[in-house]
Amino acid sequence: MTSTSTSTEPAAHFLEDLLSGHRPALLSYARTLTRDHHTAEDIVQETLLRAWRHADRLRSKPGSVRGWLLTVARNLSIDWLRSAASRHESVGAEHREASQPDHADAVADSDEAVTLLRRLSTEHRAVVFHTCMNGRTAQETARLLEIPVGTVKSRQHYALTLLRTNPRRRAEVAVD
Repeated sequence: MTSTSTSTEPAAHFLEDLLSGHRPALLSYARTLTRDHHTAEDIVQETLLRAWRHADRLRSKPGSVRGWLLTVARNLSIDWLRSAASRHESVGAEHREASQPDHADAVADSDEAVTLLRRLSTEHRAVVFHTCMNGRTAQETARLLEIPVGTVKSRQHYALTLLRTNPRRRAEVAVD
């Protein structure tokens, strides 16, 4: 169908003509390009919206309105295909494997850490808390706990040695 509308025709009538005369062909074309009915409908809708925005220009120029519509639909389809490919997405894909992180290991590790820390004496736990958890130096920890620096280093060494002897940890090291 070629442009037969007059320049005095309101844009609403022009849009009705586009819908009745070109929508089925546009939908078929877009569906062929995208292989997805819903995406094709979106592309046709956007194509017709652009035609409505440029109604004055389309009505005043001689030539095929359908050719202009098919070009716009083709360009929109290509844009959609490129954006979907770059995001590794496809609408209607059978395999929707959105990997969700499993926090079970984190819960188990935190529970295990609490259990291991409870095995430490109060003095050793305080040193581990200040040096490992809060990132304080041996000198800062010694000043806070009011003990010699050598005692902080000794307690830290024995506490970490005890924590490393965790049976699960040894199994992980053996596997590596």
